[in-house]
Amino acid sequence: MYITEDAVSTWQGVKILDTLGTKYIRRFFCLALTSIAALPVQAQQSTFVASPGIALPAASSYTGSDSTDPLLTIKKRVDEVNVLFIATDRRGKFVRNLNQNDFAILDDHKPPQSIVNFRRETDLPLELGLLVDTSGSVRGRFDFEQEAATSFLEHTLRAHFDRAFVMGFNGRGQITQDFTDSVTLLRTGVQKLHAGGGTALYDAIYRACKDRLLKDKSDRPIRRAIIIVSDGEDNQSEYSRAQAIEMAQRAEVLIYAISTDDSGLVLRGDKALQQLADATGGRAFFPFKMKDIKNSFAAIEDELRSQYVVSYRPADFDADGRYRSIEITALKKDLQVRARKGYFAPRQ
Repeated sequence: MYITEDAVSTWQGVKILDTLGTKYIRRFFCLALTSIAALPVQAQQSTFVASPGIALPAASSYTGSDSTDPLLTIKKRVDEVNVLFIATDRRGKFVRNLNQNDFAILDDHKPPQSIVNFRRETDLPLELGLLVDTSGSVRGRFDFEQEAATSFLEHTLRAHFDRAFVMGFNGRGQITQDFTDSVTLLRTGVQKLHAGGGTALYDAIYRACKDRLLKDKSDRPIRRAIIIVSDGEDNQSEYSRAQAIEMAQRAEVLIYAISTDDSGLVLRGDKALQQLADATGGRAFFPFKMKDIKNSFAAIEDELRSQYVVSYRPADFDADGRYRSIEITALKKDLQVRARKGYFAPRQ
């Protein structure tokens, strides 16, 4: 093959241009990267844009996600406490037009460092546990209690928003329907319950809170409660009443209790139900007639949709895992407040 002198010159020129082009391209990218690195850190981080009408929380209240995480993760401060509470008048009716200046708050006997948020909550998602005493002592009213419990679930739960589970307990607890938003499945779970045996009330509360409501606990705001239908007697539990209350407080669960005792006397079981409700910010009901059981369920439904929530930062807070007391009192005359008595600080 014969190659001319002109062809050789042309080929050498292309090679030189190629070498120069590569060199200048590399130099261009180096300059570009250097310029980007020199930009202010704030400018590099300003890629998150809030939607119109949505207020961003203060940066000091949240921690960002790890740099390897492609999604923005917002975490609540460990020293921020959220408390749901009920405010009622003398007749027990919910009072709806209050603000934070109508209440005094003490955390571990000290006023909070600051109030972060105060609002009335009527539409939080619900996570409920229905705990039904199936021991032999409730046999006479059992069918009616099943009917009332089913009616409560039908009126309270909203599909794709709320969820509940059903647990029967006598000498041991048994989940007949796990968490679901299907009223049909929950109704079947209630119908599977059969009366007979002893009573292990505190074990049922402990396991329901630990294995369901605490285990599945998420960071999003949710109202968690268990509704107990029982005479309050306990003769077979391994856990104590204090341990059951502690687990409910750790899971931030309200306990509502409906007594099945129709003797008209204040018995030991009624006192136990009252203590469970008082310690967690719930309420105990003592219906004398069977028709009053439905009224009790209706009152619970109303309370679950009508509460206040206050978020605050305690004074002298330590993430030491210990129990801290909560006191919320009304400053207006004739107002009554129900809230949980305390909480366990996170441990770090």
